[in-house]
Amino acid sequence: MDETKPRKRKGLQNGDADQKSIQSQESNTMNLKKQVGLISGISLIVGTIIGSGIFISPKSVLSNTGAIGPCLIIWAVCGVIATLGALCFAELGTMITKSGGEYPYLMEAFGPIPAFLFSWSSLIVMKPSSFAIICLSFAEYVSAAFYPGCDPPVVVVKCLAAAVILTITLVNALSVKLASYVQNFFTAAKMIIVIIIIVSGIVLLAQGKTQNFENSFDGATISVGGISLALYNGLWAYDGWNQLNYITEELKNPYRNLPMAIIIGIPLVIVCYILINISYFTVLTPTELLQSQAVAVTFGDRVLYPAAWVVPLFVAFSTIGAANGTCFTSGRLAYVAGREGHMLKFLSYISVKRLTPSPAIVFYGIIGMIYIIPADIDTLINYFSFAVWLFYGLTIAALVVMRFTRKELKRPIKVPIVIPIVMVLISIYLVLAPIIDKPELAYLYCVLFILSGLIVYFPFVHYKVKWAQKITRPITMFIQMLMEVVPPEETKE
Repeated sequence: MDETKPRKRKGLQNGDADQKSIQSQESNTMNLKKQVGLISGISLIVGTIIGSGIFISPKSVLSNTGAIGPCLIIWAVCGVIATLGALCFAELGTMITKSGGEYPYLMEAFGPIPAFLFSWSSLIVMKPSSFAIICLSFAEYVSAAFYPGCDPPVVVVKCLAAAVILTITLVNALSVKLASYVQNFFTAAKMIIVIIIIVSGIVLLAQGKTQNFENSFDGATISVGGISLALYNGLWAYDGWNQLNYITEELKNPYRNLPMAIIIGIPLVIVCYILINISYFTVLTPTELLQSQAVAVTFGDRVLYPAAWVVPLFVAFSTIGAANGTCFTSGRLAYVAGREGHMLKFLSYISVKRLTPSPAIVFYGIIGMIYIIPADIDTLINYFSFAVWLFYGLTIAALVVMRFTRKELKRPIKVPIVIPIVMVLISIYLVLAPIIDKPELAYLYCVLFILSGLIVYFPFVHYKVKWAQKITRPITMFIQMLMEVVPPEETKE
């Protein structure tokens, strides 16, 4: 008995010596620093929402409405829904100033199980597969320029997408400031092409190109199923309005900058989306728009020739900006989940030299790289997109619940209670509408996957089985030595 205690103590000293020395010498590096200001916050929101969709294929909304008038109304309605959702998240973000998006709010309101299921679904499927889709879109768009008249080889597209994921992951793992500068640059670049398209449209309207807007409601195919699918596609284009809540802990003055970035960023996106669509319709008829493979390129060929080459260039910039913003924010979800013990612990570790959650970002990049391998993951995205609104609705319901259960929490921003209630009802509609309209077993498989997280949660998170800890401990030590990372300091609430 007397020999075992000193031996155990000695083992602890040897195992933790490097970590303790690093912590004592670098005690100011144990938490992520507040390096994201208002401009970078606005750039993150605008840059993540405006990806490639509005430039390449805005036809999904039109195809479900059948006419220009209802199409523009749907784009405006989707913008209003995104704004209301963002206002709810502004209250949540200033009430609970933790990074990780929906995760800390679900944890605070409903406990660890819903929070874990969100992190499980998001980190394994929803976030990295979206990241892969964005990078594949960029790769297809860029490689097509080198293969005129035919589709680029699949190997070329996948290798280019992998290179993009690797580059973006490296940038975000190296420096928060560098990632912010990259985001600001690509957001500015995409705003240039947005302005070019909008100004061109306004000039054409001033010249009397209004024939496509005459009888703009003729031919409309209005149905409950069609409207729901149009809303679904429109809201997918607006997705990203909650991105700033993923990095709340790194925001300078979050009580001011979080709501300000939302109030400035979301309306800016709404105006851009509606004006871009109007510009498209000044040149293209609804039939031509539906037949176009890349609407912005078709627009550029007709309006900007011989300078039409600027459109694909800036669309590529726009896609890179959206991918960078996605990586920047989603890496923080892995970091926060690891910090709470819901994911591998080393995911919450912070680089001593660079002050970034580099293990979490690298983990996210690796999962994203895996999703490039399958032939087609568009179907996976479509079926899991209803789960996005499932968690949105649950998170906004958490806001309503905490109005009664956590009255003591300070609320610098307090939205009228009717807004979150309306948003919960909209979320329920958006979750159920595609299932009712076109029921498929794939939706059941998605629900089963989400619930399968419980198989992981109870043994590894709740009961913390000892054999799993024995396996992860040497992995954690290896990651610490390889990446020079240490655990974050526990902050007082």
